[in-house]
Amino acid sequence: MPKAVRGAVAAAVMLGSCAAFGVLAVRPSPSQAEVDALAATFSFTAEPVNTAPPGANRERPVAPGLRGIRSWISAVGAAVAATDLRGLGRPGDLCLVDPRDDSVTVRPVPRDAEPYEPVRLSPTGVAYDATMAPMGCVPADLDEDGDLDLLVYYWGRSPLLFVNTASPTAVPRPGTFRARELLHPMEVWNSTTANVGDIDGDGHLDVLVGNYFPDGAKVLDPAAADDERVAMQDSMSRARNGGVNRILLTTPRGPDVVPDLVDAGNALSETAATSWTLSIGLQDLTGDGLPELYQANDFGPDQLMVNTSEIGRVRFTEVTGDRDLTTPKSEVLGHDSFKGMGVAFTYDRGSRLPTIVVSNITTPYALHESNFAFVPDGDPRDLLDGALPYREQSERLGLARSGWCWDVKTGDFDNDGVEEILQANGFLKGEVDRWPLLQELAMGNDELVRHPWAWPAFGPGDDVSGHESNPFWVKGRDGVYTDLAPAIGIAEPDNSRGLALADVDGNGTLDVVVANQWEDSVLLRNRSTAGTGANLRFVRAATTPGGPEVQALGVQVELHHPDHPQRAQLYPANGHAGVSAAEVPLSLPDHTPAPVTVTWRDASGLHEARVDVAPGRWTAVLHGDGTVALR
Repeated sequence: MPKAVRGAVAAAVMLGSCAAFGVLAVRPSPSQAEVDALAATFSFTAEPVNTAPPGANRERPVAPGLRGIRSWISAVGAAVAATDLRGLGRPGDLCLVDPRDDSVTVRPVPRDAEPYEPVRLSPTGVAYDATMAPMGCVPADLDEDGDLDLLVYYWGRSPLLFVNTASPTAVPRPGTFRARELLHPMEVWNSTTANVGDIDGDGHLDVLVGNYFPDGAKVLDPAAADDERVAMQDSMSRARNGGVNRILLTTPRGPDVVPDLVDAGNALSETAATSWTLSIGLQDLTGDGLPELYQANDFGPDQLMVNTSEIGRVRFTEVTGDRDLTTPKSEVLGHDSFKGMGVAFTYDRGSRLPTIVVSNITTPYALHESNFAFVPDGDPRDLLDGALPYREQSERLGLARSGWCWDVKTGDFDNDGVEEILQANGFLKGEVDRWPLLQELAMGNDELVRHPWAWPAFGPGDDVSGHESNPFWVKGRDGVYTDLAPAIGIAEPDNSRGLALADVDGNGTLDVVVANQWEDSVLLRNRSTAGTGANLRFVRAATTPGGPEVQALGVQVELHHPDHPQRAQLYPANGHAGVSAAEVPLSLPDHTPAPVTVTWRDASGLHEARVDVAPGRWTAVLHGDGTVALR
């Protein structure tokens, strides 16, 4: 073939490919009529959860080597958990972390029918100083005495367990929660996420902690001038010099006493243990009642780990994805190079495997990365064979780009049997756009990024994705999601970190509590005229006469309905900085009872029972003989 002809053919192929893939890359937008139709069933009103404390801070004191990027370092800390500390039968209490005064408070939801004064969780009686700051709060009955304790994790120290010394129905008062060291002796950790679940199948909740900066690094200590451990990540896409992640197996020792702990973190690979982890997700994907572990990591690949543990012996095996012609390497699970921030699981019309939704940094015209939506395309048994039954489909679903995203939660806000997706957005709020500087840093030499002196300055007044609204993704009839936040009036430029989903007023619809960084947090109260729903709270039956009923997590629920099949698993602390209520909401659009299969695991093995669930709020008591009683 003559050279000129070959050149013409090559040019034609190139232009044709560009045209074809260009068409494929354009995501069509829904019409205004379609948006209005999707938005018609949703309505929220925003109510402040807190107000600025006296002398409210806008940044943190940091180690001298980090002063030039102090606003970057100060960009996390807001968190919230929704729970029921008073035995109301609804999640009317919040555990709120406010970085403006580094407080952790227990408080009622706004306009609660039975209000009380906020109670500050004070770390009295333990080592604590100004180089430490709270990052999140996880309610869990770790001592198994029937009331909920509060696990608080920090930068600058290992977590504390605030044991609940009152009864399960007592109103919180000063002194109700008493600080206890989780570890002896205390260690210097910089934790950004924590989760609880029964990892080894012994019937007790275990604690997982995701650490960020290296262990021992006094990131918030202005006197730590010579601390060589104060360093940034050693790569923008494969960082492995973070703090060590922990798996702490628990054995309860009695009421108001910290359980015995065994550190089983050596079950993690070296890369999983030292990733810069921002989010931990638990979900049983193989059907054995043991949760698999998803770690969403900043600056590097995420990990999905298959759990084959036995009591007292933790085993995880990492499973990674394969690349095909249409999947970029950066979107292949285990080889991805984006900034994993949050993780959630949602089941498509009763599918056996959930879609795994992961938040990343996706601000348009900036790094232009992508959120992940790993959609199942195989069988749960594939995971046990070392294969990943998932394909990344965020672009096809319309979920690829949404901003600088942190926490992500899924929930059914209009009780139609299909879950919506909500993300928390924002980073640095200021007046001067510093995205060009960050873009230069991200494209620079990985050998330099670990050194804070090599970074551009990020200080007061600088803005990086500081005015983005939180997306509210709603699935259309074509299976594609649309962000309806502007259409339903909740597209505020808040600077958000954590999300907690809960039916706070007990009216059968999910509300949202949003934890905002350096700003007031808000409650989005659901005002929709949604269909009928049921809420299931799970407890393990008392094992002795007069003994306590103990919170049960990790329970799996399958609603059998010809038109609205649903699945869910109860891991309320999945994600980043937000803990939802420990309940499973189910939609019952035809207002009649429906059969539900409940599956759970305890030390004696896996149990399964079937019950009929009617609209309303229910406590499901799980008995050791494998039966379930509703009340």
